[in-house]
Amino acid sequence: MATIPITKRGAEKLKAELQKLKTVDRPSVINAIAEARAQGDLSENAEYEVAKDRQGFIEGRIQEVEGKLSASQIIDPSELNAGGRVVFGATVTLEDEASGNQVTYQIVGEDEADIKLGLINIGSPIARALIGKEEGDSVEVQAPGGARHYEVVAVSYI
Repeated sequence: MATIPITKRGAEKLKAELQKLKTVDRPSVINAIAEARAQGDLSENAEYEVAKDRQGFIEGRIQEVEGKLSASQIIDPSELNAGGRVVFGATVTLEDEASGNQVTYQIVGEDEADIKLGLINIGSPIARALIGKEEGDSVEVQAPGGARHYEVVAVSYI
């Protein structure tokens, strides 16, 4: 199985989710199933069906998170030394060449991505276009609205 890059912060977030799933969500759904069973006839018991569906979701998510953590390669951006190049974990400040607006993004793993927080997925078009670039480079990004041109203003590893 291929390794999945993830930042240290992203790995800690997944570990916290896994801990909650195992120690809070799993026991509560087991109790809900036990309570539904105590009500008698399971063939017409909606609470039992809902609890069983919830249990299936929780167990599936536990397996998914454990799989991601076991296949992950944890990268601490603060320990990177990429010589000013854009790599996974780098924080990049871009200037839109058309409007002059500046935006800052950090390139992160799929599970960590949140555009509102400036965290973009390594597989996104903009991240793929940025990988390997340095300060001062121009980048063309194929966005849904057409090609956009950016200049890399700064690259940092925080």
